[in-house]
Amino acid sequence: MPLSMAHAGESNVIKKVGGREETRKFLENLGFVVGGAVTVISEAGGNIIVNVKESRVAIGKDMANRIMV
Repeated sequence: MPLSMAHAGESNVIKKVGGREETRKFLENLGFVVGGAVTVISEAGGNIIVNVKESRVAIGKDMANRIMV
């Protein structure tokens, strides 16, 4: 399922990062790599705040739809 459908407080493992090459590289640089753990902290106004690699990152819903957990 896409990361945008995960519930707050739920820890998930990243299975796949989709999108164009530049999009995948951007997400990898933020810490979204296959096999990595990601936890949704909150969702507000179409943005999702996640905890990945011991840091909090805010991404848009369109980016979250490209991350499969």
